[in-house]
Amino acid sequence: MSQPEIMQTISTFTSIEEALDYFEISYTQKFINEHRLALTKRFNGYLILEKPEDWFAARRALKNAYCKIQRSQLSKGTRQACRGCTTCQRR
Repeated sequence: MSQPEIMQTISTFTSIEEALDYFEISYTQKFINEHRLALTKRFNGYLILEKPEDWFAARRALKNAYCKIQRSQLSKGTRQACRGCTTCQRR
């Protein structure tokens, strides 16, 4: 899939759940309900910064956005590991 095709596909999504399902990323509905706006903004920001060349680059942008939001919820005062993150590659 080329860059124009992937961008056109992304523009047809009406919810972040559709994007997560399309890119085969597992998620918890509770987390999505709580952080829908932040996740959507971060994903769109990553797409603006670097236009995805293919399906894998777009998937990586969404995974990075999802993981960044989850890691931002961890306590800053402790060395807490990223747990329960369905997309984190740091395990």
